[in-house]
Amino acid sequence: MSKKGKVLVAMSGGIDSTVSALMLHEQGYEVIGITMKTWDYASSGGGKKETGCCNLDSFNDARQAAVEHGFPHYILDIREEFGDHVINNFVEEYMAGRTPNPCVLCNTHIKWSALLKRADALDCEFIATGHYVKVREENGRHVISKARDLTKDQSYVLWGLGQDCLSRSIYPLGDMLKTEVRQLAYDMGYAELSKKAESYEICFVPDNDYRGFLKRQIPTLEEQVDGGDFILADGKVIGKHRGYPFYTIGQRKGLEIAMGKPMFVTRIIPETNTVVLGESEELKQASMLVSGLNMIKYDNITAEMEAVTKIRYKDAGTESVITPEGDMVRVNFNHAVNSIAPGQSAVFYEGDDVIAGGIIRMAI
Repeated sequence: MSKKGKVLVAMSGGIDSTVSALMLHEQGYEVIGITMKTWDYASSGGGKKETGCCNLDSFNDARQAAVEHGFPHYILDIREEFGDHVINNFVEEYMAGRTPNPCVLCNTHIKWSALLKRADALDCEFIATGHYVKVREENGRHVISKARDLTKDQSYVLWGLGQDCLSRSIYPLGDMLKTEVRQLAYDMGYAELSKKAESYEICFVPDNDYRGFLKRQIPTLEEQVDGGDFILADGKVIGKHRGYPFYTIGQRKGLEIAMGKPMFVTRIIPETNTVVLGESEELKQASMLVSGLNMIKYDNITAEMEAVTKIRYKDAGTESVITPEGDMVRVNFNHAVNSIAPGQSAVFYEGDDVIAGGIIRMAI
């Protein structure tokens, strides 16, 4: 038995998770690797072959690394849970006129839940992944904070993890730059892996065509929603669209409408199959409501609190004041922000620390 303890490492076959597993192995942990199969690309009907973390090559890459370093490796099939939660939610959110963030839902309710369950079955004290994030214990709570490599930081997508999960999580790459991880992979004898390109696609939409995915999930969708109205904020009808689920807040391209000036999607009204268009200034809003809060750094938010709020993954964040309002939180930005999209995540930061996160319900 290792003095460091036993750790179950999620291995996708990519560079980050492989290096994480090998680092922990070298540090003296008793490592068990696990690769999760979440989705069958063949069932999605997309035009591209399997890519990313859910294909046979990735499974083989993960297993080979484990075999070469003498620790066990398993494949865990979670396609049923993934479909029931992530895919269904993805479709339902678009049909409700919102823009979902499936990676957050998957991390919170599927992958980490599956990891903890299997870790308990294998008597593992810890779980680990290749995410770029830090976790520390402070004042009896386990706090997520930004990674050293801010260009790779993934704290935004992990806001939904509970304290029970964070207390057992190890993130070996939190203090490393991506360039250092690539060099380490090369030094460990994985030259090809060190050059492996990264995928930023949604894992179950490998062709990046979410509209096509929705149509394959709901074969009659086009017939149901085609021919709705494009309107302006004052209600004036200015054209017809292909169906409200095929548009997102802030969208400019693909509107197929000529107004003599750039127009953007500013609001989606599913009840009437209506899409509101406006100029760029109409995308700017100064307040929003956030629900489904998960507290990270503190037990709760009891009064006005200053925070930097991110409303999307690549958002730099905006200074704001967050205030409890019933079972939600009101966010008042210090200056207006662009394209607040209901369904996306809002994550609140105090310095590099995550205070809490939730789901954007509406701009107000």
